[in-house]
Amino acid sequence: MDVEYEPVSVKEVLAEMKDTAELLIDLSYSAVLLGSTEVAEEVLGLEERMDVLQMQARMSLLMAARNPADAEALAPVLGVVGAAEKVSDAAGDIAKVVVEEVGLPESMRTALPDAVEALVPVGVSPDSQLAGTTLGASNIETETGVRIIAIRREGSWLLNPANDTRLEAGDVALLRGAEDGLATVHERLCGQPYERPAHSESTTDDLARAMDSVVLMKDMSELAVDLAYGSVLYDSEALAEEVLELEAEVDALQSRFEAWILQAATEVEDPVALRGLVHLATATEVISDAAVEISEGVLRGLGTHPVIAEAVWESDEVIVRYTVSPGSALDGATLGSATVETETGMRVIAVRRGRPEETATAGDSDWVVSPGPETRLQAGDRFVAKGTRSGAGRLAELAGDEPPDAG
Repeated sequence: MDVEYEPVSVKEVLAEMKDTAELLIDLSYSAVLLGSTEVAEEVLGLEERMDVLQMQARMSLLMAARNPADAEALAPVLGVVGAAEKVSDAAGDIAKVVVEEVGLPESMRTALPDAVEALVPVGVSPDSQLAGTTLGASNIETETGVRIIAIRREGSWLLNPANDTRLEAGDVALLRGAEDGLATVHERLCGQPYERPAHSESTTDDLARAMDSVVLMKDMSELAVDLAYGSVLYDSEALAEEVLELEAEVDALQSRFEAWILQAATEVEDPVALRGLVHLATATEVISDAAVEISEGVLRGLGTHPVIAEAVWESDEVIVRYTVSPGSALDGATLGSATVETETGMRVIAVRRGRPEETATAGDSDWVVSPGPETRLQAGDRFVAKGTRSGAGRLAELAGDEPPDAG
């Protein structure tokens, strides 16, 4: 479609681009999980929408730059725009694995639920306590950390449903979240306990390693994007350095993946069926590269333009940073024992031990990235979490810190 310049709010465009990019990642992998051409086509449609958004953002930023100082201040914003577009393109490449029927081992579909946040389709039973309830009233995401990213109803998909979207008997809800929360929501929706799909026993060792590496690359790339947005939101060089480390680890994983997939090609009957895995690994590595682009302004000492921080705050899922206060509910507690995710819907993505960030030097990081249920917090620790605004308020109470605001 033709795109012409029109005055738009750069903040609103950036927020929409962030939300769309994150939805695209979820839906592209969901298309692979479900083997669904319909979901994949929706991804390609959203990719076209992203193309329009990035053109609108670029034109508005060019109009805003009147002198060298403006250009320097707006350069990081252009980096965020370009990175979101790169994520969009990568998601489109993943979707094309399904649309173009590129070969993919069936066992890859059973490997995806092993991700840190699994993707699971579940039908809504007529007897479900949630049937007829809006997503806002059910409070699923805030209470469990599980997000319904799409709903299939009467043969079509409703993407990124809102708080006023009502669940109906016969719907198929596509869930994303950690296993504990998934088990709770799964049983509330269909009345049956959640069970991970069984892995194919016919998978060779090299192919299993290749698939595991793709899943790990997916987790690390998504974490890198989250940390990158956190780095620009809080102008944190330490977080930006962690993004660089994650991108380097993804690169190393891709190198090992290439060795394993070449070895696996000699062991399977149809090596062409492995092409899809190569597409997934390549696209996932691009997402980690995009994360570095998001945080590049911080890494280069250009700082963060206020419009980026405001856009990150106004997106669907907020990113917050808190300090654990002495005597608070989190002081001395593990993330699991405090049931942070199931009580608040917030996912803690990084923890920094003790000392103030200002005293850290580049490359000298005390960040614990992607902490697990066993990670113990102490007074003075700072952590970054992602989730809903209402969940952010609950988490602030547990930490004994101030609730978040747009500043």
